[in-house]
Amino acid sequence: KPLLRRAAAYEALERYHLAYVDYKTVLQVDCSLQAAHDGVNRMTKALLEKDGVNWRQKLPPIPTVPVSAQTRWSGPSAGAPGANTPPPTAPRGEPDQAAAGTERARTLKEEGNELVKKGNHKKAVEKYSESLKLNQECATYTNRALCYLTLKQYKEAVQDCTEALRLDPKNVKALYRRAQALKELKDYKSSIADIKSLLKTEPKNTAALRLLQELNRA
Repeated sequence: KPLLRRAAAYEALERYHLAYVDYKTVLQVDCSLQAAHDGVNRMTKALLEKDGVNWRQKLPPIPTVPVSAQTRWSGPSAGAPGANTPPPTAPRGEPDQAAAGTERARTLKEEGNELVKKGNHKKAVEKYSESLKLNQECATYTNRALCYLTLKQYKEAVQDCTEALRLDPKNVKALYRRAQALKELKDYKSSIADIKSLLKTEPKNTAALRLLQELNRA
């Protein structure tokens, strides 16, 4: 709990690198904590937008929690609800499987990112699709949308951006990429609406302002 509180404090101060490390450490102690999973997803998105695809290289080292501490923490705390649950040595299958799924999803997303760098957008789409089956993450949707834009699959790009915005209604990348796709589909009205929503969050976003000028001329 102290780690979770500290992570939330770092997040409030926009010290996302430190918040990410604390959330990841919490998951080592107890991988079933949804608050920590949500925190990791939020920090991943924030750091990706702040530092780009190489954001992991700027992270401080994540401390390794000894197994003894993990086992101790995984048992119910004194007086907590569910104190009659089986001892910590009992299999904790589901949370572990969920954590493994999240980790596998992250690996697949990073493989997709590498393929994008190499210009292999078709293969990257496959990796992102596999990742999304395991973990629906906003950044994975916006990354796959970028691939669809490059491949001129504009309807699919719109769908992915819509999914990303369901997870994060003010996501700048999702709004921008959906506006790009809608422009190509000649739905100028919806495209302008997305750009205007984006500019409420980032009024000086030069790419968005440029696209708005193009749309006004269309």
